[in-house]
Amino acid sequence: MSFVTGLFLIDAPASALNNLGSVPGARTDNTVGVKVIRAKDGVYPYVSAQAFRYWLRTTLESSDLGWKAAPIYREEKVAYTDANPIRWWDDDLFGYMRAPSKRTSAVEKRSADESRAEETPTTDTVTRISPLRVSTLVSIAPVTLTEDFGTMSRHEGDPVPHEHQFYRTTLKGLFSLDLGACGTFSYQRRTGFRNLDEERVKEAQQKSLIHLEDRKSYRLLFDERVKRIGTLFEGFAMLEGGAKQTLHYTDVAPVLAIMAVTKGGNHVFGHVIGASGRGLPEFKIDAFKEALDVFQDEILSDIYIGWVKGYLEDERKKVETFITENGAHNIRICHPRDAFRAMAEQLRKPENQKWLE
Repeated sequence: MSFVTGLFLIDAPASALNNLGSVPGARTDNTVGVKVIRAKDGVYPYVSAQAFRYWLRTTLESSDLGWKAAPIYREEKVAYTDANPIRWWDDDLFGYMRAPSKRTSAVEKRSADESRAEETPTTDTVTRISPLRVSTLVSIAPVTLTEDFGTMSRHEGDPVPHEHQFYRTTLKGLFSLDLGACGTFSYQRRTGFRNLDEERVKEAQQKSLIHLEDRKSYRLLFDERVKRIGTLFEGFAMLEGGAKQTLHYTDVAPVLAIMAVTKGGNHVFGHVIGASGRGLPEFKIDAFKEALDVFQDEILSDIYIGWVKGYLEDERKKVETFITENGAHNIRICHPRDAFRAMAEQLRKPENQKWLE
């Protein structure tokens, strides 16, 4: 199995990207706090994987990249997508779970809803494990939270006080994309593996998907699979989202990313970037060299380092010197957007089709 394994940094100079609601015991009743991990060595702000995936989905949906997002349906206290990975790219790459209620009232309500005219019929539970895995985005070092005090005072009478927390840090996240699972849909009767029910199997046959009979799966054609993957990477490169953008306007597009195609899903670059003694991002050359040595047989592609010029210039020079001194022609350093595009271009090459098997 082959994966695109990657690490990325988000620069958060004064930010509150993922909030938790009111803070008990705060000076004002409407103080908004940020999500943090409290450890023995301090407080680490974080962005949940769910929030990050939401940013990525909405970025893709609002872009002009041609992303095909699944419609969402609401049924009392349950909401779900169309759960059809053949038609919808996010159902393919982000996964789903759908277990329609068989109660008479629920069936009748669905039938009477005209907005569901194009819905894929579903008579049984279908689930799909997401080929895209992402970590929680965590501050590389503990920080001291800042509490900002403000008032609403554009009215007669006493001003209304309010507060919110924010921080200055660098957030580190990991991702892994299972290339074999992208565009490959199982009809095995196992939880998490039954991506297609009878209706969806019929659609796969009608659209002439490749039948992998020994694996009880159907697969999209190669060109369609890499088109979806390439568009996903475009979304990574132009990522938008986050809370408190009106007040803090944080660019959440990665300022630094490292990625390569690897064997297996273990992360080979997870410890390459950490914090210095001053709590600032540091590219750990020794850790990087060790990863290259230990995993040399498991790194299948060139290594792409996307790095915005002007960000951590001294650290970038260290990496450029390492590449030059070691003649590491398989390590390419460029802007993050170009790095994601270059990775997508590698996947499109016919000679690399084996990575998607």
